[in-house]
Amino acid sequence: MSDVQLQSTLTCPECGHSETLTMPTDACQWFYECSHCHVVLQPKAGDCCVYCSYGSVPCPPIQQQRQGSGSGCCG
Repeated sequence: MSDVQLQSTLTCPECGHSETLTMPTDACQWFYECSHCHVVLQPKAGDCCVYCSYGSVPCPPIQQQRQGSGSGCCG
């Protein structure tokens, strides 16, 4: 199994601005304010957090679930 990645690049669907961030390992992030246009991102229907919806890498709990060593998102 590969290691869990903690860096994900969020891309704002409103303005296209991208920012690489460190994901929390102990909680899901349900909201994120774009540092460029200030729109507040929320997860898409069926996703547990903004990283799963708008990130280049899903959140750590989902990564662990996909590797067979976790139970899914922390929500």
